Amino acid sequence: MDDTEALDAYSRSVSSVAAEVTPHVASLRLARGSGSAVVFAEDGYLITNAHVVGTDSGGVATFADGTETDFLVIGADPLSDLAVVRVRGDAPPAARLGDADKLVVGQLVVAVGSPLGLAGSVTAGVVSALGRSLPVRTRRAGRVIENVIQTDAALNPGNSGGALADSTGRVVGVNTAVAGIGLGMAVPINATTRRIVDTLLVEGRVRRAYLGVVGVPAPLPEEVAERTGQRAGLRVVEVVPGGPAARAGLHAGDLVLTVGRERVRDAQDIQRLLFAEVIGTRLAVTVLRSGAMVDVVATPSELDG
Repeated sequence: MDDTEALDAYSRSVSSVAAEVTPHVASLRLARGSGSAVVFAEDGYLITNAHVVGTDSGGVATFADGTETDFLVIGADPLSDLAVVRVRGDAPPAARLGDADKLVVGQLVVAVGSPLGLAGSVTAGVVSALGRSLPVRTRRAGRVIENVIQTDAALNPGNSGGALADSTGRVVGVNTAVAGIGLGMAVPINATTRRIVDTLLVEGRVRRAYLGVVGVPAPLPEEVAERTGQRAGLRVVEVVPGGPAARAGLHAGDLVLTVGRERVRDAQDIQRLLFAEVIGTRLAVTVLRSGAMVDVVATPSELDG
């Protein structure tokens, strides 16, 4: 295959994704700014970023075919930077959603949104990295979105809330931030974010449990891995003073193996567990400490702001 044929194949792939995804992406105008959104369910429900809607209750959505309609904010979750809005008028059918957990580094991705107010703009690039952490704009410092997709597809202000799609046209992420030249971030579409969106649809907000630990993935010693069948855990680097983990006796340096008897390999695993149903319940936490496996009991509190 010569360079011309390769370019044509690349162009055909990007053009095909753009043609499929663009009709499902809207440009949003609000009192305090603008952004993008993606139709993800029937009856006019769109997903966008929490920072796009801010404290506004609604605005105007414009689709690629020129259709313009008012929308209402159904709910927002600043910790995941996700929000759900619903248009008052007709909307296109829902976009096809994929699973970001199946992405690999180097895979082609296409971003569709409204950078600088230019609706229906398309850029392409690759997945530059997976599993990034992104600081969140919340009242309490130190909050991050886990498992963020990093891409070099060009993003600009206004792309936020738009679609990041794979080469099959499935939406695998919601573009959320421009971290620098050639460095964009997207919230993944996966089981955790689907649960967040479902909760926003029903309750308008997401209640989360709080342990008060900061950790990084770390391999288990070989003998522990053989005994447990688990290859990695979460190394605690900080325990928030006075928090549930501190009251339970967790220490910096502990290697968390399980929470509530569920295996923990990274911060994303803990995030999946800490939803409303475990607030105020006693959770067994198994840690590796000084070569010995130790069980402590933590009672998560409700995460505020």
